[in-house]
Amino acid sequence: MPADGPRHRMLETDSCTRWLGGEVLLAEPGHAKLRMRVREEMTNGFKIAHGGMIFTLADTCFAMACNHPDGDDGTITVASGVDINFLRPAKLDDELVAEAVEVSRSGRSGIYDVTVTHGTETIAVFRGRSRTIPFPATESAETPSAR
Repeated sequence: MPADGPRHRMLETDSCTRWLGGEVLLAEPGHAKLRMRVREEMTNGFKIAHGGMIFTLADTCFAMACNHPDGDDGTITVASGVDINFLRPAKLDDELVAEAVEVSRSGRSGIYDVTVTHGTETIAVFRGRSRTIPFPATESAETPSAR
């Protein structure tokens, strides 16, 4: 990810998004945009973008919108469930942009809509349901507040 421009703390150690070539276009609480270009290794046997790649782009953008760009002391927000509708195929070299917007948030639960586009065409529509939980303690992970 480029050194300049918008940043999101959760992506600092996100190997998957780095592999995708994800570029943060917008990182605000409740609103995010992420861009990627479809590469050869992201295509399926029909030579179109694998649905899992489009899902991963949308899911990452969803996570960005759910979590504050600067981190949150002691909690993270994760998916509790999602639905995605693939509307058009994406092709090799297409530049895809996912935009996530908070629809509703109450207590520890939220609903977010993500639209994945290529230019003016809508490729997929994703609805995510979120849940805020304590930061998972592991032997090898630091809590966000310890960084």
